[in-house]
Amino acid sequence: MNTIHARLAGRRGLIKGVGAMAAAGAVGMPAIVKGQGGTIKIGVPTIQSGRVALVGLTSVGGLRSVLDKVNEAGGINGKKIELVVRDSKGAPQEAAKVTRDLINNDRCQIIIDAEASSGAFAVHEVIREIGVLCLHTNSETSSLTADPKLHVPTAFRTARQGIHDAIGGGDYAARIAKAKGLKKWVTCSPDYAYGRSNTAEFMEYAKHFEGSIQVVEEAWPKLFQPDYTEVVTKVLNSKADAMYSALWGGDLSAFIDQGNLYGLFDKQASFMVNLGDYGVVDEVKQFPAGVYSGGRYNRTVPATKENEDWYQAYVKNYKHKPTNWSWENATAATFLVEALRATNGDTDGKKLAAALKGMTIKSPWGMDGTITMRADDNTIVNYIIGYGLSQSKEPYISDFKSSPWEPILELEKQWKKKLGYA
Repeated sequence: MNTIHARLAGRRGLIKGVGAMAAAGAVGMPAIVKGQGGTIKIGVPTIQSGRVALVGLTSVGGLRSVLDKVNEAGGINGKKIELVVRDSKGAPQEAAKVTRDLINNDRCQIIIDAEASSGAFAVHEVIREIGVLCLHTNSETSSLTADPKLHVPTAFRTARQGIHDAIGGGDYAARIAKAKGLKKWVTCSPDYAYGRSNTAEFMEYAKHFEGSIQVVEEAWPKLFQPDYTEVVTKVLNSKADAMYSALWGGDLSAFIDQGNLYGLFDKQASFMVNLGDYGVVDEVKQFPAGVYSGGRYNRTVPATKENEDWYQAYVKNYKHKPTNWSWENATAATFLVEALRATNGDTDGKKLAAALKGMTIKSPWGMDGTITMRADDNTIVNYIIGYGLSQSKEPYISDFKSSPWEPILELEKQWKKKLGYA
């Protein structure tokens, strides 16, 4: 996407315990032995408690998958990298406060913003004032980097961007809709910036590619809403042929479990961009096979040795499965390490920003084995985008279709012009 952005009960033991595990992930990192040049302190505001504490756990895991190796090899010019992780509790005001504290009190020189979109915009404004380097790793709300009015020279995004997913996903959905006569659609997405913008963009491009599609109903559950009965009823009463949902994490698990009670997924085609994530598939009691799912992170997407090796090492080292947030944070850490090497360990925000612009790194999640930080808007391009069919067993997604980047970039240009972003 993005603006990424709590209470787990009963069967969701994994996500319930994830807050404590995330905190342990930060505190329990390998001891930092100060090198001759000291340490490079990186502040990480993220969500470590509540229903979506999986965000913090797997974001920190993604960072460590890169930075632990750098520290073991001696750091950057003798400087070890230290992560200072703080819990924002998923609240924008707390995210801003935590970020200021990390910079002013903990003396962090760099911020890796592992917030959901709900907190990322607040962090963004703190960075605008202070000017340190910031990498937004989870927020997919397109305007964060696409809107020039929001541009911050030292802020970059290593999360996927909503408009990219919307164009690729909209094209995929349109093909299915045309083949199966899915004309009437209902949407069910979280009621905050990411959910609103992601859903609007997806449906815009689904209709762009297949003109017969029309949205007949919309449902907007609150973030972290405990009961979805009213929402499920609204979706069913729409009598739609298909549903699109941008729910994610514990919210998506709860929605699926409650929707299954009413046979929701037997009565219409469903497209869920976040369904394929580990952490969701592991928690759903009755996984809805045959739902169309975005390939945000999966060990088989792409089906390469590099991706499988990274997955196996991640699980071995951090004792939990990676998620979409993991690869986005691993990507941030890789870009940051290369930028620090380019500046010889200088943490000045302007110097690091200059090094990052236009940089290309090798990546298991790139279309051709690389991902590029686009210079004109400080966001990544060329990562894997696509959809497939969900299934209840490993690898949880089949018949995956990657979206080519050429039409995505061309339609993105038109979208930016339409909104006055270019």
